[in-house]
Amino acid sequence: MKSILLCWIGLTDLKASAGAPDSGTGRGPIGQAAISKPFDEINLISDRPETESDKYVKWLQSQTKIPIVLHFAKLSGPTNFGEIYEAATSVATEILKRHGEDASLTFHLSPGTPAMAAVWIILSKTRFPAALIESSIREGVKTVSLPFDISAEFIPHLLRKPDTRLERLSQCLPPDAPEFAHIIHRSEPMQRLVAKAQYIAPRSVSVLIEGESGTGKELLARAIHESSPRRGKSFVAVNCGAIPAELVESELFGHEKGAFTGADRLKKGYFESADTGTLFLDEIGELPLAAQVKLLRALQEKEIIRVGATAPNPIDVRIIAATNRNLIAEVAEGRFRADLFYRVAVAAFRLPPLRERPGDIGLLIDFFMKQINRESASDPYFKHKKISPSAKNFMIQHGWPGNIRELQNTLLRAAIWTPDAVIQLEDMQDAVLPSPNDTKENLMELPIDKGFHLPSLMQKLAGHYLHQAMAQTNGNKTKAAEILGLSNYQTLSNWLKKYEVE
Repeated sequence: MKSILLCWIGLTDLKASAGAPDSGTGRGPIGQAAISKPFDEINLISDRPETESDKYVKWLQSQTKIPIVLHFAKLSGPTNFGEIYEAATSVATEILKRHGEDASLTFHLSPGTPAMAAVWIILSKTRFPAALIESSIREGVKTVSLPFDISAEFIPHLLRKPDTRLERLSQCLPPDAPEFAHIIHRSEPMQRLVAKAQYIAPRSVSVLIEGESGTGKELLARAIHESSPRRGKSFVAVNCGAIPAELVESELFGHEKGAFTGADRLKKGYFESADTGTLFLDEIGELPLAAQVKLLRALQEKEIIRVGATAPNPIDVRIIAATNRNLIAEVAEGRFRADLFYRVAVAAFRLPPLRERPGDIGLLIDFFMKQINRESASDPYFKHKKISPSAKNFMIQHGWPGNIRELQNTLLRAAIWTPDAVIQLEDMQDAVLPSPNDTKENLMELPIDKGFHLPSLMQKLAGHYLHQAMAQTNGNKTKAAEILGLSNYQTLSNWLKKYEVE
C-alpha cells in the first residue's frame, strides 16, 4: 500500500525555499513533513505562477528523495470553498486512479489558507478517508485527531454561496408561517421554493405544483392552504387519476337525484365540498380532455352545474393542482389544454427530487427516525433505534428514485428488520428495494409500433444523462459538457434548455 502526502503549496513554504533553513521559517510545513514521514509520493497543489511553483518543487526535491507530483489549480481567490473543493477532489481522485483505491492518503493542514484546511478536514471525513497532519517549528509534524465526524451531506451546504436574490425575496415576505415548518429542508432549491410559496400563500390565485412522485406535493399544498386566509376552511384532496373517466363530472361537480342510472340521491361534488376553502387536484394531468373542458369552464365562471341540473351553483374555491408530468410538454403533445394550463398555473412551482436537494437528506433521516421511534414505542419487542454513520452516509449518497416516500419507507423497513439498537450499513443496504431503473428496457430494442414516439424517447434518454452529469459535477457546466462529449458549456446549456432539464 502506497503512502501519499497531499497538500497545497503555502506562502510559508515558498519563504522557506527562498531563504536559509534558519531564517525563521525552517524548511516550511511541507519540507518538515517530507523529512519526518516515510511517504512514497508527495502531491502538491499550486494556484501560483508556474515558474514559482516549479522553482519550489526543485528546491523541495533537493531536500528529499521522495517523488514529487505537481498539480496546478486556478482559483479566483484563496478562500473560494467551491473551487478549492473541486481542485482537491480532482487531485485526490487522480491519485487513487494511479495507485489504487487502497492507497493511504495523508492531508497536510498547515500549508495554505484556513479554507484549504477546512476542505481537507471535510474530505478526510467523507469522500476520501485520510490521515490529517499539521506542523510547526516548535512541535514538528504531528497527527491531528478530530473528536467528531462530518457527514457528506454538509459539503454542498458549506460550499453554497450566499444567494442575494433569495435574501431580497425573503425581505418582502410576510413573517415566517409555522405551517411551512413541516417541510423539512435547508437546501438552496427548497429555501427558494418555500420562500416563494410563503409569498403566494395569502393570495387567492391558483397554484400548480409539478414534481416527481413522492416529493411532497400535497404537503406543500396543505402548507399553502393553512397559511392562507382560507385556513380553517375545507381542504379537499382529489386524486384525479383514480376517478374513472365516466364519473369525473359527477365526482367533481355532483349530480341530481335520478340524473343517471344508480343516482338514487342528490350528491355534492368535490367543488361544493371545498366551497370557501381549497380544492387540491392531484395528478391533474390524468384528466381526460372532455373533463378538462368542463373544469376550465367552472374555473372561468366560478360556478358549477351538477349532472342532471339546469341551474348553476356559484362556488368560491381556490385551486391547487399537482402533477408528476411536465404539463408544458403535455400541452405541446395535445394531451392537456393550453387554456386550462394557464388558468391553473398562475403560480407554478417545481418540487425538486430528493437527489437535487443537497443537505436535506440528513435532516429527513433524523426527522423520520424520531417519528418511527415515537410511533413504534408501544410495539412489542421494539427497540429504540439509532442509525450508524456509515448507514446514514449510504442513505445520503443513494439516488432515491421514489424520493421522500421511498426514504421514509426504507427507514421504517430497516427499523423493523434490524434486531439491534443500531441500524448498520448492511441493514440499510438490505432495506433498500431495487430501483425501477434497474429493470428498464433496452432502449435500442423497443418495438416500432403504433405507440412508438421518438421525440419522447430522445427526451427521456437525454434528460437522464444530462441530469446525471449535472449532479456528478455539482452543476459545473464546463465539466458536465466534457463528461458528455459536448463541445462546450454553451452547447450543454442549449441541450439543458431543449430537454427541459433544470
